[in-house]
Amino acid sequence: MGLFNWFTQEIAIDLGTANTLIIHNDKVVVDEPSIVAFDRTTNKVIAIGRQAMQMEGKTHENIRTVRPLKDGVIADFNAAEHMIRGMIKMINNGKGWFFPSLRMVICIPSGITEVEKRAVRDSAEIAGAKEVYLIHEPMAAAVGIGIDVEEPMGNMIIDIGGGTTEIAVIALSGIVCDQSIRVAGDNFDSDIVQYIRRQHNIMIGERTAEKIKIEVGAALPELQDPPADFAVQGRDLMTGVPKQITVSYTEIAHCLDKSISKIEEAILKALEITPPELSADIYQTGIYLTGGGALLRGLDKRVAAKTKLPVHVAEDPLRAVVRGTGTALKNIGNFKFLMQ
Repeated sequence: MGLFNWFTQEIAIDLGTANTLIIHNDKVVVDEPSIVAFDRTTNKVIAIGRQAMQMEGKTHENIRTVRPLKDGVIADFNAAEHMIRGMIKMINNGKGWFFPSLRMVICIPSGITEVEKRAVRDSAEIAGAKEVYLIHEPMAAAVGIGIDVEEPMGNMIIDIGGGTTEIAVIALSGIVCDQSIRVAGDNFDSDIVQYIRRQHNIMIGERTAEKIKIEVGAALPELQDPPADFAVQGRDLMTGVPKQITVSYTEIAHCLDKSISKIEEAILKALEITPPELSADIYQTGIYLTGGGALLRGLDKRVAAKTKLPVHVAEDPLRAVVRGTGTALKNIGNFKFLMQ
């Protein structure tokens, strides 16, 4: 058994719509965008992660970029398998003369179907995993931000990722009630693309939209510490010539309003179906925000105003889920009850 353990590599994967993170030996060793670039003629992988991201929107007819995940689940099975395999190779910087057997813990959205679950498991097995465990994202996020999930105490976690927003009330090592909606970071990006097109007559790509979201993205039209206006370059739809404009955080807050309202509705719905004893706990503990969407300026204040509850943004919210997945992997014996 000792020899088998020596040949087993344990990795925790946060397989996200926007980014994939891998923990190995308690360290985040891979943090790359979830994207693969293929050569159309040979169908071979040209680039994975950040390199493929730089190609997106700039490719010629022989190269295609694929995002294997959509709305938190695998949309392109073949690309997902290539991406997982390529990112595992990045762990040792491509070095290593043998591939040990892999034990993987992968986190999945809480609203996932059995078929979608099977796709994640199969992709991991084809990529070389001997043992695959699945853990729900809100549960991994709760473990990652240091909540004792085994306690008979209710905690509400909101994980706003790239493809899905997961809202879950957790107590006694399980999800008591949850809401999973397919409104998240990617929707914010497409809202920005449409707004800039409609309002300024300028066409921008999704990468530029993401940059706008990071630089001046806001959930409230009035902030105490506002970011500076951001210069945006795109194609003028009237003349077809490249053009530059500046956008303010107030404009972006206005254009994201509809999507954020949908998230607020889902939060209220989750609170509505929460058992009364757990509602009392949530009144004391408040709501925890994790995921990339938690970094949106003023989102915590907006959710707090809507729910009249204290809202806490997790420390390093982007890595909360993968940290929790890593903790579950390290203590796999204790956390087996959370796995599927």
